[in-house]
Amino acid sequence: MSTAIIDRPKTDRSALSFVPELVYFEPSALDYPKGQRIFEWVKQEGIPYRMTTSHNRITDLPGDSELEKYRIAKRTLVVGLRKTLKFDTSKPSAEYAIPIATGCMAHCHYCYLQTTLGAKPYIRIYVNIDEILDAAKGYIDERKPEITRFEAACTSDPVGLEPISGSLRELIEFMGKQEYGRLRFVTKFHHVDSLLDVNHNNHTRIRFSVNDKYVIKNFEPATSRFEQRIEAAAKVARAGYPIGFIIAPIIWHDGWEEGYGELLAALDAALPQDVRGDLTFELIQHRFTKTAKSVIEKRYPRTKLEMDIEKRKYKWGRWGQGKYVYPDEQANALRMFISERIFEHFPEAKIEYFT
Repeated sequence: MSTAIIDRPKTDRSALSFVPELVYFEPSALDYPKGQRIFEWVKQEGIPYRMTTSHNRITDLPGDSELEKYRIAKRTLVVGLRKTLKFDTSKPSAEYAIPIATGCMAHCHYCYLQTTLGAKPYIRIYVNIDEILDAAKGYIDERKPEITRFEAACTSDPVGLEPISGSLRELIEFMGKQEYGRLRFVTKFHHVDSLLDVNHNNHTRIRFSVNDKYVIKNFEPATSRFEQRIEAAAKVARAGYPIGFIIAPIIWHDGWEEGYGELLAALDAALPQDVRGDLTFELIQHRFTKTAKSVIEKRYPRTKLEMDIEKRKYKWGRWGQGKYVYPDEQANALRMFISERIFEHFPEAKIEYFT
């Protein structure tokens, strides 16, 4: 049974990463047990709520300016159904993205969701989880005996929403029973306690998005702290989950060598020895598009994020759209330094890519 906060008589809000200030319900969501539980929790907590026929019809978000509307939207939850059960591909990390939520409560200045979600930055939880799992089973059956991997964090940070939704726990339990199915997701949050006793059967890899203290402090508001993420990683490792780390975005700043060196040393000190033979790292340097630069500067006008096109290299993407990355000399210095520190502390680890 889910241990989400909606199953408890009282809520300790200090234990949550996200408490919405306004909730919209699609009427059909109340036909599902998860929708009913969230509705009862919202009423119990005294959170204002409204009904809407569809999230696409939400046009009455409060706010006098675009920036104010954006910040209020990031504190708004929409509870509804995932109507499209055709999953997007999620190469190279997985075969498919499995949709259990969309949107994120964090305020990471650099996040690609700034442009992906455009004018709809509110958070959505899908309550028709059984239908989503049935669709996943169909994809698994189509490809067996090959393993089919699903990524649960393409459009959201599901750990941040788990105390409200309970969906990750259900997804992990489901995938633990699938001989040919595997799950993976990444998070910047530490709210993993409800996942520690799940029978995951080693079929779910939990990855933590980590960074040095300078990046977390300056560019990742409303996320879990440096120490909290590392402690959470140690918890899920002790619970037997395969784990990994995404160091992203790697940012060139004064003192970056000390910062990333401290990060890898802290991980070494925290992680149990028996997980180190199956430890993965993904390394992603900071990049941005012209569109993202424009959006970020409007939404975070005081950001310290360096986005000087003259200091960057233009790199073409797979879909004909380019991004600005660090010049080769800087990129190679970042890659070499961090890779060396990884293998110094974790000789058996696998670096899946640097991009």
